[in-house]
This record gives sequence, structure tokens and C-alpha cells, in this order.
Amino acid sequence: MSRINTVTMIEEFLHYLWRFRLLDPKLETVAGEPVTVIQPGEHNRDAGPDFINARVRIGSTTWAGNVEIHVQASDWYRHGHQEDPAYENVVLHVVMNNDLKGKERELLKIPQVEIRDRFPLSIYERYEYFLNNHQRIPCENLIRGLDPFVFGHWADALVSERLEGKCLRFRRSLESSRFDWDETFYRQLAYAFGFRINSLAFEQLARSLPYRLLLRHQGNLFQLEALVFGQAGLLDQAFTGEYPRLLSQEYHFLRQKYSLTPVNPTLWKFLRLRPSNFPTLRLAQFAGLLHRPGKLLDTFLQADNAATLAEMLMVQASEYWNDHYIFDRDSPHRHKLLGLSSVHLLILNLVAPFLFYYGEEKGIEPYKEKGLQLLGELPGENNSVIALFRELGLPVSQASQTQALIQMKSRYCDRKKCLECRIGKALLS
Repeated sequence: MSRINTVTMIEEFLHYLWRFRLLDPKLETVAGEPVTVIQPGEHNRDAGPDFINARVRIGSTTWAGNVEIHVQASDWYRHGHQEDPAYENVVLHVVMNNDLKGKERELLKIPQVEIRDRFPLSIYERYEYFLNNHQRIPCENLIRGLDPFVFGHWADALVSERLEGKCLRFRRSLESSRFDWDETFYRQLAYAFGFRINSLAFEQLARSLPYRLLLRHQGNLFQLEALVFGQAGLLDQAFTGEYPRLLSQEYHFLRQKYSLTPVNPTLWKFLRLRPSNFPTLRLAQFAGLLHRPGKLLDTFLQADNAATLAEMLMVQASEYWNDHYIFDRDSPHRHKLLGLSSVHLLILNLVAPFLFYYGEEKGIEPYKEKGLQLLGELPGENNSVIALFRELGLPVSQASQTQALIQMKSRYCDRKKCLECRIGKALLS
């Protein structure tokens, strides 16, 4: 197998061969003893040997222990394993190239297997192709016609992985709110209402305006708007219109009452946004959502499906905004309803993952299942990443599919983690 360059070989590929039993079953140690892999062990991604709890038969003896894998046998010494107690239970050293000589070879008492000629060259050639090509995804020329069964099972795992990633943000938020679930959901809803461009501004606003305070004014939309726009720093100016002047007066009263400090108004971004996405309009719609009866989290937990959630989220800004996108500037009259595409984004990026997280933290499986169910009910997203996979023939009709593809592209394709991707592994083997 002379075409394999051990200088560019990486251990990850050798781990893949060992883990999925792609090596020649007729292995033997460098001393000539036959080796049978009974159980390759568990892949260890933390410190210590590469595979733990393995079982191998060497000669006539069956060993239970750990397996360490290196490209060069000398890496054992280069990495200092001979002085590390974590490697005392290694029963087999698997190497691509046995380069040990003299005293080092004599000192290493662990049985050693050299696998240079013990796997199909075609697997390595395809893997090397994945690593070295400059296509949009490494397997672009091979993925067409992939068995739908492969992607279907991989998609389920990718969606759960993506939701777990989003849960990290919720966990940090829950900790910062002293484990107040209602406050946490309110803050995350505010963040989502920023629709990326103004998410951080919305988050700061929510942190400056506690949910428990807003609940005191839940039945009064005017006061809610005064608090929301005032804390956003957008009422500290001389208005000509009556409505914003009244909002400003009400806010200054409430600000004194509750000792509030508004956020910096320069946080809000208007540039290159369509008027329907202006933060002023989003703040008005957010106030409208806060005006709905009941606690936010309880209401969302009780929703049965995506259609019910969409109806809840499709809030309309108050009457003043029928003729305005920003204060004191008239616009053509129309009702400012949160659009369906924006509603779907809120369910996708907030509600579904939050239900999944809530169920996980509380140990209530139906909420986790509901979070996953919502992704199956929403239409797939439409962006450049999804357009690529649509072109390659992968399914993109449901949000669960598109979320899986986005996760695969960012976590595996872009990082060329083909050996950890089920599609990559299927195409390699």
C-alpha cells in the first residue's frame, strides 16, 4: 500500500478503521502472534487511551482493557504515554507505521499491531479526496442518489444535536435568572423577536425590564408599550404626535416608580432593514404579545401544534402603528401583523428548542417530543445552504430536514468531519 503517505495520515482515520472493523480480520502483532478483535471498545474523546473497554485475543489469551492508536509507533513516547498512569491498562498498541528501533522497541512491552497493509486502499483514497477537494461540501460529487434511509436516520440525530446546541443558551439564561423559568422564557422570546439583527438589543431590553413587573401591567397595552419603548431608550425625545408624547409621559412616571434605567438607544439597528422589520414595529408587536392573558411560558406549553402556536404569535401592533413604522412619521395605512414567515422563525428558533429543553430539564418526555414534532410540522427554510442540498437531491420540505442539513453543513461538512458524518461513512465504506 505504498500510495499512502504516513506523513499526512491523521489518527482520526485510523480510529475510524478500528471503530467500524474495517481492518483485515487476520491481524497479527509485530512479534507474529495472531490478533482477533472481539470488541473494539468505546471511542474515548476525552483524555486517555483512544478506545476503552476493548476485548482482544492475542495468541491464545483474551485481554480486556484499552487500545491506543497512533500513526507512528514512536508517538507513544513523543506523547509521554510511558509516564502516564492512564495508559497502564493499554492491552494493544495499533499503529500505521512501526518506526520504533533499538531501546525504545525493547522498552515497549505492550503488544503492537502494524496496519499499513491491512485495509482497502480505496477507503483511504476516497477519504483523502474528501479532505483535499474544494467543493461546497466534500462529498458533493457522490451524494446524489444516496439511499434515503441513510439520511433519514442521520437527520433525526442531527436535529437532536442542533437542539442540544441551542439548549446551551437556554441553560445559561436560566442560571442568570436564578432558575426562574418564566423570566428565562420571556428573555429568550425577546431575543428571538430581534430576528438576529436586533437580538442583542432585545435581550438587553428584557434584562432591564423584569417579566414580573410587566405582569402587573399585562391588562393595559398602553402601559406595556410605554414600558417597552421607554426601556428601549426610544421615548427620550421631543415628539410632535400625541400618542408618542403620552407614551413618554407614562414611561417617565413608571420609570420613577420602578427605578428603571433604559438601554442605550443606539443599540437598535434600522439600516438596510425593510420597514416591516424595523425594531419599532417589532417592539410594538412584542408589547402586543405581552398583552395576551396568562403567563407566556404556560400558554406556549399548552399549545398542541404549530398551527395553534402560529395563531398565538401572529400578533398585531396597536392602532397607532397602522399608520406608522417609526414615531412621528406617517406611512400608508395597513394593519401591522407579524407575518407568517416571522412566526415560523419564532417557532423554529425559540418555541421548539425551548420545549425540548424544558422537557429535558424537567424529565418530561412529551415536551421533548412536542419540540421535535413542531419541526416536522413547519415548512423547510429557504436559504443558500438549503438551496445547495435541494440541488443535490436531499429532502428539504420540512423544517426538521432543513435544520438537520444546516447542522450537518456547519458541524461536519465545513469542518471536513466526514468520518463522524453518517453520510460520509456510508460513502466511504
